[in-house]
Amino acid sequence: MKQDSAPPQPQEKRRPPDVDLSKPRFHLDLWLSFTVQNWILDVGRPVVTLVLPADWFPLNRPGAAEYLHLLYNITAPLILLKMLGRSPRSLPSSAVHLGIVVVVMATSFQLVADSVTRRLMLIGYQLHLSVRENPVMKSLRPSSLIDAFELLFYFDDALGHLRHIPLFLTLLFFFSGCFCHRKQEETTPPAAWMLLAPNAAYYWYLITEGQTFILFIFTFFAMTATVMHQRRRGLVPDCNGLFMLYSFCAALCLVAVWVSCLWNDAVLRRKHPGLIYVPQPRSVYTLHLHLHLHRQNDHTVGESA
Repeated sequence: MKQDSAPPQPQEKRRPPDVDLSKPRFHLDLWLSFTVQNWILDVGRPVVTLVLPADWFPLNRPGAAEYLHLLYNITAPLILLKMLGRSPRSLPSSAVHLGIVVVVMATSFQLVADSVTRRLMLIGYQLHLSVRENPVMKSLRPSSLIDAFELLFYFDDALGHLRHIPLFLTLLFFFSGCFCHRKQEETTPPAAWMLLAPNAAYYWYLITEGQTFILFIFTFFAMTATVMHQRRRGLVPDCNGLFMLYSFCAALCLVAVWVSCLWNDAVLRRKHPGLIYVPQPRSVYTLHLHLHLHRQNDHTVGESA
């Protein structure tokens, strides 16, 4: 007699292999260390230069800003490695090593260029002007030394800003692993909302001062495309992914407000020609400082007359 076959078992729905099914948690230690490092060791450098008296440190020796920059050279690769370690995916070790080398090399270039720039500012160098347009450089003898300064600032602009490429690639790679199933979707924790404003403000500083708008916007578009792709698989951003998306959106709004306020500035337009116009905060600072000193001189001359 033919035995009845067992009823077919329902097949378990296949899960994406790159999705962690454990309960998503907000990496508070990672984002807190990332934010504190950026605000103290990156944003804090120009603040320290403005606050501390110039005669506290000899000009031929490193100052407080240089020591902060040295610490940033050490901590930035460690934070990126920590972020990569929290991702459910893994990169080839050669790619990780190459990224760390680029970060260290580029930050070292910026350390030298920023140190020279700070000392030039003490003798009247104006950051809103080009190298050859600066009155300090016009009086430099021999005039061939101007080429040396142009080479220095070229290395700063072309090679020093390479450190942002591994940063944004790491953020994008980390974001690609910040997804969970709809059943696991949770609200953004209070700690994420507390870190949102300083994190977005740092991205604004990174875009404006570092001139990384193209990198930022391409990363943001890639993150948006990743969200659309993962939604078709039934996945949504977890609390870390939402934190990154909200930070990028807020930073983009801050940049839009910043650019709109300085849109009609003719001097900054000469400093930042081209289609993408994102003025640097330090250029805005030296421009307004120069205008303020010029008005004071005119007022003094008028009173003496």
